[in-house]
Amino acid sequence: MANDYRFLTSESVTEGHPDKVADQISDAILDAIIAKDFNCRVACETLVTTGLVVVSGEITTSIYVDIPRIIRDTVKDIGYTRAKYGFDYETCGVVTSIDEQSPDIRQGVEHSYEERDGEVTDEKLDLLGAGDQGMMYGFACNETEELMPLPIMLAHKLAHRLADVRKAEVLPYLRPDGKTQVTVEYEGLRPVRVKNIVIAAQHSNEVDLENLMVPDIEEHVVKPIVPVEFMEDKPEIMVNRTGRFVLGGPMGDTGLTGRKIIVDTYGGAAKHGGGCFSGKDPTKVDRSASYMARYVAKNVVAAGLADRFELQIAYVIGTAHPVSVCCEAFGTEKVSIEKIEELIKENFDLRPAAIIRDLKLLNPIYKKTAAYGHFGRREEGFTWERTDRADILRKEAGL
Repeated sequence: MANDYRFLTSESVTEGHPDKVADQISDAILDAIIAKDFNCRVACETLVTTGLVVVSGEITTSIYVDIPRIIRDTVKDIGYTRAKYGFDYETCGVVTSIDEQSPDIRQGVEHSYEERDGEVTDEKLDLLGAGDQGMMYGFACNETEELMPLPIMLAHKLAHRLADVRKAEVLPYLRPDGKTQVTVEYEGLRPVRVKNIVIAAQHSNEVDLENLMVPDIEEHVVKPIVPVEFMEDKPEIMVNRTGRFVLGGPMGDTGLTGRKIIVDTYGGAAKHGGGCFSGKDPTKVDRSASYMARYVAKNVVAAGLADRFELQIAYVIGTAHPVSVCCEAFGTEKVSIEKIEELIKENFDLRPAAIIRDLKLLNPIYKKTAAYGHFGRREEGFTWERTDRADILRKEAGL
């Protein structure tokens, strides 16, 4: 239909949100280990609650890392530096319970099914098996310059802006915890306006919500982020609708690693396989194959093969080659889906060892991925955001 309107809502959270505190701690531990031990195996889970951080998981490494110090430094960097904020890096309790990776899992990762079955054709890339079974998704669309859905990009940028104005003391009464939510109206597949914006920001006890905080948020957070063309119909801006958000962070809510997987990816605009990213080394395809799927999807869209593209890759634990690769272009493809699938197979190696090599995933890049989304970022280390294969795809597709 010519006037096919619909709405899509996405949310994000600040780095001080308890779930994101947990994600950042898990990834900070991973960074400290992988920086010195490329052969490490890390599956690190974190729980944060009132005055306490609990880290558990399976870690195999040849080096020593001071996990309590990493935890406290991470909490300090986030901004929980005073007890009145509800959490304090100096006084919070720290509990760790770490085991080694299961030998049953390790034997499949280090000696793949292909090796054990005598099917090795490339010793460097066939020997590393996937660290788990599962299906992973990658997505890209041409709604934004980042080739991401507009709602999640606006939600991330608003959340990041909340942290920026807090740290710069533009709004000195803000505290580390916060959430954002954006609803965008679409005409077909084209975003046409922002319908509403929701912001929940932790604040000091003294602030006047209606007369100070609401206009401050609109002026210093919303206006610098949301493009004016999407604001022409004056979307409703809702700030701290309970009327008070003083008690926040781990004191206000328990945080767990991996509980914000839709925030981490595409804000609900695309499917998710279910596995989280943070705290996992790149042999875990939950993380590395999701990054690769985004890399493939972004290059497909950047090449003009489709306006909107989703890729599913599925793996079996202990096996190098994926068991399925499935494409969806939602009717926006410029060449056949079969041709796109063929080009993907010819230009992208989806075996775990190849993903780790091509995306340079043995570097300590992970802590900075743990807040404000893993995709749509232009910072150093986000190798899966490159579009360096778009020209090749476009040429081979005959476009």
